[in-house]
Amino acid sequence: MAALSASAFAVILAGGSGTRFWPASRRSLPKQYLPIGGPRPLIAETLARLEGLVPPERTLVVSAAEQAEALGRALPSLPRENLLHEPCARNTAASVAWAALEIRRRSSDSVQVVLPADHVIRPAERLRASLRAGLEEAAASGALVTFGIRPTRPATGFGYIELGAALAPRDGQAVHRVLRFVEKPERERAQQFLASGRFLWNAGIFAWRTDSILAALARHAPSTLEGLSAALGGGDFAARFEALPSVSIDVAVLEREGDVRTLPIDYFWSDVGAWNSLADVVEPDAAGNRRSGGAELSVLDASNNIVHGDAGALVALIGVENLVVVRAGDAVLVATRERADEVRALVERLAREKPRFV
Repeated sequence: MAALSASAFAVILAGGSGTRFWPASRRSLPKQYLPIGGPRPLIAETLARLEGLVPPERTLVVSAAEQAEALGRALPSLPRENLLHEPCARNTAASVAWAALEIRRRSSDSVQVVLPADHVIRPAERLRASLRAGLEEAAASGALVTFGIRPTRPATGFGYIELGAALAPRDGQAVHRVLRFVEKPERERAQQFLASGRFLWNAGIFAWRTDSILAALARHAPSTLEGLSAALGGGDFAARFEALPSVSIDVAVLEREGDVRTLPIDYFWSDVGAWNSLADVVEPDAAGNRRSGGAELSVLDASNNIVHGDAGALVALIGVENLVVVRAGDAVLVATRERADEVRALVERLAREKPRFV
């Protein structure tokens, strides 16, 4: 990695809305800016995990323009010119393309890792080892490299990667060709994937050479790349950005590219997708209750609850179990854990009927 250290960049994708974490997550303060499952915002934890691999001056963050203030508070050490504020959401193909064009402007002979802002990955040193190996694989081969999670259950909420032929290991890390990408499956099919041992969860973490990803975008998503280049060239940037296709980098490029490789990850990873996922990332008390966000918790005959509240607040529970209780600003959420995934539907309803709370 020594030869790559001066040319390695990181791109943190931070444009998500995090609606499943309402009411703590709002339009101007989505979940990546919240201390969910730890003392610091998720995005600050993501930046910290890169320490020793890519320095802050070569780390770019792509986020929504309306989150600029929250981003500045969460990552005060990053140079302001490294913060790319999208005027509207156009999914990850546009985000990746913008970051790649900016990185090429600074260093045409560069490699980069791209990762979401809102995941929990432990231990950090093992992630860095995987990313180093992925950068070396990308630099040597010119291939697009993705990272897949060894599945632990037949999850239906993730896309899957089917492993192809094994290639030569890179720094002791297994490397495979990607046979295909599969969209979120039904449960029976997910069970078959798990039993086969040939599938990984798609983590949305990537490594590639800057010239390789830009060439792939030109081949498979020219309207995104050309439209963004024109927008950056002058004129009404917001209007031109809004006219870009809204498509993920997976669908726009990776599923169409001929040479995609993957490195399996078999250590702890969570996309912290909903309140129930705190059961995986927060240690329980003796009664199985989990607390996040800094609030104090007092219980009397209460068990297996998930509680989130701001520092300085107190949440008290009496005689209840298997609830999600969230106190955030001007709203409170109480739900059974089995129905906590329905928060997104509630937020959609609130957006129509009570938009000031969203």
